[in-house]
Amino acid sequence: MNLGEKQELTAVKKVEFGMYLAENPEDETRVLLPAKQVPEGLRIGDKVEIFLYRDSIDRLIATTHEPKLVLGKLAVLPVLEVGKIGAFLDWGLEKDLFLPYKEMTRRVNAGDEVMVTLYIDKSRRLCASMKNLYDLLSKDSPYKAGDEVEARIYEFSDNFGTFAAVDDKYSAMISKHEDSSHLRIGDVIAARVVNVKPDGKLDITLREKAYLQMDSDAQKVMEVIDSYAGVLPFTEKASPEVIMRETGLSKAAFKRAIGRLYKERKITLSEHAIRKNS
Repeated sequence: MNLGEKQELTAVKKVEFGMYLAENPEDETRVLLPAKQVPEGLRIGDKVEIFLYRDSIDRLIATTHEPKLVLGKLAVLPVLEVGKIGAFLDWGLEKDLFLPYKEMTRRVNAGDEVMVTLYIDKSRRLCASMKNLYDLLSKDSPYKAGDEVEARIYEFSDNFGTFAAVDDKYSAMISKHEDSSHLRIGDVIAARVVNVKPDGKLDITLREKAYLQMDSDAQKVMEVIDSYAGVLPFTEKASPEVIMRETGLSKAAFKRAIGRLYKERKITLSEHAIRKNS
């Protein structure tokens, strides 16, 4: 019998409070399927598909109810309540699923929806985790470059960027060169696919196509120049890190915006600064 998985077991003994199930009729290891969940007409020797978990007093128990999450998969589940040691999630079964604080990538609140996977803890109990989701996401999406998608943020990395799950299912990432500082784990965003990697993972962006994005980028640069009293103390020759920190734009986007503003004669360029024209 496999905890946390759907499986087919055999009915071996009927009792007043349910039906005992086993992998084989002669097995001594048995699990109870409560009476209210025993399918009508189930007889000794019949097979029935169940999910195996632990009840409110940690007894191994079978259910014919459909769980929203099984081992080796991930799901987005609503937070029902938050307590002193963690949160409890609705996963479609009578006993709520426990999400320990140590398995959270951010603090959650009742009413939130969180993407989680299922694991067995040291006490052989099923628990949820917001960690280690990357390898569980699918890489065979139907999307191509240019497609508009919806994605849920689930992890941030200084080295790579912002990890997201398109349709809560497909592996995707926003480049570290794009400003994601306004996002938080759990946010659902509208994005655009910019590239499909050979392994099927998606590169996505919050930004529109360059020629559409330029207006808002140029406006953002003008606001930053204004914040420096009309004289920006660096140019497009500054490091990508400085440009990102000060404007929230990649170096390429910054250069496009500066070029746009210069062409419109809204700024003057010097060797070490950019000045707003009056």
